[in-house]
Amino acid sequence: MNWDKIEGNWKQMTGEVKAHWGKLTDDEVQQAEGNREKLVGQIQEKYGVAKDEAERQVDEFVAKH
Repeated sequence: MNWDKIEGNWKQMTGEVKAHWGKLTDDEVQQAEGNREKLVGQIQEKYGVAKDEAERQVDEFVAKH
């Protein structure tokens, strides 16, 4: 699945996003609103990883869905 499809189905994907990145709160997942850059930023902040690592994680998530 590509990011456009994830973004379009964000409400349905929030559970999977929350399961994948368990440190993110429901509010944080909702605030991302399907925006890839917002999600990357939240992952960086919560997990203390560099932007490239957060982007890699999101790319891996997208490849699985």
